[in-house]
Amino acid sequence: MKRRQFIAFVAGAVVACPLGAGAQPARRQARVGILNYFDARYSRVAEFTESLRELGYIEGQNLVTIHRWADGQLNRLPGLAAELAASKIDVMIALGPAAWAARQTTATIPIVTTFSGDPVGMGLISNLARPGGNVTGFSYMSTDLAAKRLELLHQIYSTHSNFAALYNPGEPSTKFELEQTEFAARSIGVTIQRLTASQPSELEQAFAAAVQEGAGGVIVFTHGFAEFYRRNFIEAAARHRMPTMYGWRDFVVEGGLMSYGPNVLTMVKTAAGYVDRIIRGEKPGDLPMQQPTRLELVANLKTAKALALKLPQSLIVRADELIE
Repeated sequence: MKRRQFIAFVAGAVVACPLGAGAQPARRQARVGILNYFDARYSRVAEFTESLRELGYIEGQNLVTIHRWADGQLNRLPGLAAELAASKIDVMIALGPAAWAARQTTATIPIVTTFSGDPVGMGLISNLARPGGNVTGFSYMSTDLAAKRLELLHQIYSTHSNFAALYNPGEPSTKFELEQTEFAARSIGVTIQRLTASQPSELEQAFAAAVQEGAGGVIVFTHGFAEFYRRNFIEAAARHRMPTMYGWRDFVVEGGLMSYGPNVLTMVKTAAGYVDRIIRGEKPGDLPMQQPTRLELVANLKTAKALALKLPQSLIVRADELIE
């Protein structure tokens, strides 16, 4: 059931990127490197290359893509980034946690990021409006949205004084999101139980600890680790009957309870527009780091029923999408 009510705001300067079959690609053959934290079949890669095709870039004609993937292993990213940098690419797109490795590898090759953390706090750019240097792209605002996610989860169990945050401590961007989540918790008078997992085998213990401590729900920091092991997170939450909040709609479609965040597909498509502009000669440092202009609240009613949860009417009315 789709809702037309959207939560819209602009947290930084946003520049529209033209998409569509009528766009004219650059005449010369472009070389695009894809640095991918995930695996070779990661759906966002196909979505990105399809968006380039819609802009008129055809593999083997006026486009060469060089794809390197880390299979979810952070320590492999610097070496893969170096391989791409040595491949004489025109621009590199860095997916998820790959952003920091790309930035550390080259200060000259243009980089477009699709990044869930705080790009300024992480030192990727100097500011959102005019990044400077060789990096621009898109922030999914996970740090900025931490308070709202806790607030929405707290609406379900308003009588609970304890909630949990589950994250991979090996991902640098989680530090900022944890700080904001704990700050938000203090402001509404609840505590946050820290749960960590860096391997999928550790998720059972993490969710069990949340149950043991009587957590009203778990907020999953939706960075690379959670995205890569999405199914493991959803199944572990279901086994432990734990209400769980995610950052992206995909988790809810596959059985998670609730999510609040940007439409990732839309942002991936827009990233292709940025790559096109850089190929045509624009400097990445002159292109604003974009943030989402629309945020979506999505809830899975079937999952709520399985958890014997009655979602508040205020949350149901506010939801952009209810999955039944």
